[in-house]
Formats: sequence, C-alpha cells, structure tokens
Amino acid sequence: MMKKLLSLIVLLTIFSSCEEDIKFNTPAVQGIKDNELWKAIEYSATISTGNVLTIEANNGFETVVLRTSNYTPGSSYELGVNDINKATYSLEADGVSLQYQTGTGVGNGLIEISDKPGETNFEQGYISGTFRFNAFNSLNNTVNFQRGFFYKVPIVEVAP
Repeated sequence: MMKKLLSLIVLLTIFSSCEEDIKFNTPAVQGIKDNELWKAIEYSATISTGNVLTIEANNGFETVVLRTSNYTPGSSYELGVNDINKATYSLEADGVSLQYQTGTGVGNGLIEISDKPGETNFEQGYISGTFRFNAFNSLNNTVNFQRGFFYKVPIVEVAP
C-alpha cells in the first residue's frame, strides 16, 4: 500500500510540474521573409474611400504594407497585375533605406481575405487572411514573402 501511495505522489508531482506557458498571438502578422521568420510587433488595417483595404505591419525597422481594391471575405487579390492590389516592403535602419514593391508588371503574389467564421468580423472590427509575394526594388533585387498571414488585425479607420 505504501508503495502505491508513493508512486501516486511521484506521478502527481511529475504531472503538476509539466506546466506549459502557451502564448497566443492574437492579433498577429507574420510570414517567411527570404526563408526566415518575419514577425510584426505593430499592425493595423484601414478601409478608405472606394473600399480600399490597407494593412500595415512593422517590427521596428521593417514595414510591410498590403493593399487590395476591396475587402470582401473569401476574395483573392493577385499582385503584379496593377497598382491597386499591391504589396510593399521597406527597411529603415542605420542609414539604410530600401523599398521593394509589386505593381503593374512588377513582382507577383496573392492576398486572400479569410471568410472563416471568427477570423474576419467587420462589426467587431478585425480582419484576417493570408499573403505571399515577390517584390522588387529599383536595382531589380527581390524580397520574397511566403506563408504570410494576418490574423484578427484591428480595423482602426473606415472612411465614410
């Protein structure tokens, strides 16, 4: 009996010390930039005149801006075909200033607005989706973002 009680106490001690601190990133904007994790610390979405959606995210030195001609849940917006649906990436650090972008005939990619319940809710003021893009700078260098997502990014402004 004593052996069973001791075994039970040891098991309880082991299980109670196996606590995990789980942190959820809600909201979040992140992706794989040139094969390395890129994660924003600040983000917001705005809807301006003409229903143009702009999501801006930065990590202190780098900024990603995603812009679409509309914000309809379930819609996809191809990049590199016009200047309305566009992705830009910029870096400002230690006197270095770089800017990459997609546009008409420049780069490629896709922005998708989520229509999953609980991910995009305009009444509660947030939007979610995915993105990927290849953008170019004036020297024809490329920045690549893969498996990007924005999750419950707050919509801070809506044009009348």
